[in-house]
Amino acid sequence: MKKFLQIHEKDNIIIALIDLKKDETLSVNDTSILLKEDINRGHKIACTEIKESENIIKYGYPIGHALTTIAAGEHVHTHNTKTNLSGIQDYQYTPVQTLNPYKDEKRTFKGYRRENGNVGIRNELWIVPTVGCVNGIADKIIKRFEKHVGDISPFDNVLVLKHNYGCSQLGDDHENTKQILLNAVHHPNAGGVLVLGLGCENNQLPEFKKALGTVNEGRVKFLISQAVGDEIEEGFKLLKEIYENAKTDKREDISLSELKIGLKCGGSDGFSGITANPLLGRFSDYLIAQGGTTVLTEVPEMFGAETRLMEHAANEEVFHKVVDLINDFKAYFMQHNQPVYENPSPGNKAGGITTLEDKSLGCTQKAGTSTVVDVLKYGEVLKTKGLNLLSAPGNDLVSSSALAAAGCQMVLFTTGRGTPFGSFVPTLKISTNKQLYEAKPHWIDFNAGILLEDGVSSDQVLNDFIDFITKVASGELVNNEKNDFREIAIFKSGVTL
Repeated sequence: MKKFLQIHEKDNIIIALIDLKKDETLSVNDTSILLKEDINRGHKIACTEIKESENIIKYGYPIGHALTTIAAGEHVHTHNTKTNLSGIQDYQYTPVQTLNPYKDEKRTFKGYRRENGNVGIRNELWIVPTVGCVNGIADKIIKRFEKHVGDISPFDNVLVLKHNYGCSQLGDDHENTKQILLNAVHHPNAGGVLVLGLGCENNQLPEFKKALGTVNEGRVKFLISQAVGDEIEEGFKLLKEIYENAKTDKREDISLSELKIGLKCGGSDGFSGITANPLLGRFSDYLIAQGGTTVLTEVPEMFGAETRLMEHAANEEVFHKVVDLINDFKAYFMQHNQPVYENPSPGNKAGGITTLEDKSLGCTQKAGTSTVVDVLKYGEVLKTKGLNLLSAPGNDLVSSSALAAAGCQMVLFTTGRGTPFGSFVPTLKISTNKQLYEAKPHWIDFNAGILLEDGVSSDQVLNDFIDFITKVASGELVNNEKNDFREIAIFKSGVTL
């Protein structure tokens, strides 16, 4: 394995691929560089002198500027680098055209075709509480149902989409809760849903039911706990009715064009923008060539790399949507008197990421080179096939839940530090490095760190990844499902009564 990597010919830093020791000599572009200190893997080293206030270049782009003159061989990180970013910006529409390098291979997976035409990759039975007060009741209903039924087939799983909202909320917070839960009820991974209310909450079930619109009444049932004597028994009866209506559900061959996949990263490290995120970018381009859909979110982790997304806007209307996406989220930070660029996290920094530009330039590589066809507000559902952007924060569970609520059947989640969590759709973890994959095989589903090894073809890794995603879409469980780590988190910005 190589000791270091220079990502772009314009870069004035290199990335340590392994832990390096002080006084080691590296040959960079035919120049010998003596390391001035120990350098951890994933961290940056100056490969030439960088003068005070001069830009630090990574991926061929500035990721900040030097706070002092940095000698060749010195560690480049938070102690001597500062972001170049500040405030809300003006942008110009300068489109860049790219060609998708992949062709439609007419591949299929085994999925569930719903009567409204939507496609699920799981057939699960969900209880969706309108308010967090009934989470415990939902658990008891499921236990009663599973004890009676024994074999829950044809359902893959039975779960509660637990949350702590639905009451004591006002304005946007109330609407966000309502909309995310409405979207969950309509999600094609659910073969059946029991909407469970309390009766006195803000998120009133009659209004919620009206907002749902047309549903299959054999598959979607409703229960107000305060309106019945034994809510456990009544809920059990409703689940049995749904179960009877779903008994004949079977997987069938479905085109990859029906896949809608969320793209997310968290616990990033210095390899995220080298291995796992570029892999997702290539996969995104591949899926779009098949007629499918991918969604990039985490708006604060677009700051500093947003112009790369704006350049790929399908037209000027979409360009202005991207501008609003970025500036509206910056305004949200500023309204709360918080620094716009207070990122990356301590774990990111420990892994080698220095500034928000550093993180964002790696993060946005998950989008590949495809055209941005639409921009969704938080809580909106996908309407256009292709690469979409979605408004949501960087928080792992909030943004992953938003991707699922937008209609994504699974979320691809890259990580260099590791995380066990899962959203309410399959949440597949891709490690940026081999060490994490080997240390946490019960968390990590795919090792993108293999791309750092000598002789490994990026095309072969992509083909293996496509095969794996196809298997997951066809029913193979990922680790968050095996561990039964499934959660939902809803964006909150206002007061709680």
